[in-house]
Amino acid sequence: MVKILVTNDDGIYSPGLRILYEYVKDLGEVYVVAPETPKSASGLGITLHKPLRVSVMDLCGFKVYATSGTPSDTIYLAALEITGNVDLVLSGINIGDNTSMQVILSSGTLGAAFQAALLGIPAIAYSVDVESGDELEGNEELEPILRTIVRESATYVLRNGMPRGVDVISINFPRTIGKDAKVKLVRASKLKFSEKIDVRVDPRGGKYYWLFGSLLEPEKGTDTYVVHRERNIALTPLTLDMNAIGPRQEVDVDSLNSLVNVLNTALRQLRS
Repeated sequence: MVKILVTNDDGIYSPGLRILYEYVKDLGEVYVVAPETPKSASGLGITLHKPLRVSVMDLCGFKVYATSGTPSDTIYLAALEITGNVDLVLSGINIGDNTSMQVILSSGTLGAAFQAALLGIPAIAYSVDVESGDELEGNEELEPILRTIVRESATYVLRNGMPRGVDVISINFPRTIGKDAKVKLVRASKLKFSEKIDVRVDPRGGKYYWLFGSLLEPEKGTDTYVVHRERNIALTPLTLDMNAIGPRQEVDVDSLNSLVNVLNTALRQLRS
């Protein structure tokens, strides 16, 4: 039986984690290992300056390993101690989309997926453009589409492996999906936000700073444009190879298109 690790960066109480587990619990031997508290925007950070703790608990009827570390820590704790070798890592379902390289590089959801890829484990990250778990739970329009895409994409990778030249697949969903919405194979945009700093003063007269960003107009043909303008589902293949020089493995675009076709066929069948 295949082993699947389910994790996220929103913490063990995030509805996205529970929903993801429910979608795939019958696809193999499924383990849930995740941070005990939200760790958004923690990127690929790992904990080296203090010990890590793991607590085992029952959460809504299934076992969860709650860690004191980051999403990246959960991958090493799982692979080296809790579960042993796994066949697939599924990260999410994240509250908030992870479109653009700007967001991907800081995302804890993608951080966990990238750490899995470093260990040679296929990984898929799922994110939705919502602002709270309440928008995700009980969403009758979105739920069947999420379930279909998660199950079909996980099954495809378990059967076929990751497409050559791809380390992580990132799938982003819009908050509202029209009846004709489909999955599109697209690259990540470079930027999503124009970063800003709000300077404030505390009651004692000391300055403090609040980072925030304003949305930029998305570039056509990118994940940000597909999710925020077209309201379609963006499938973005990512690679760990950030080298500007040296050989680069050719990407199996045919396999990626095959996955996209499988997902869109499943959506059409869902609507029929």
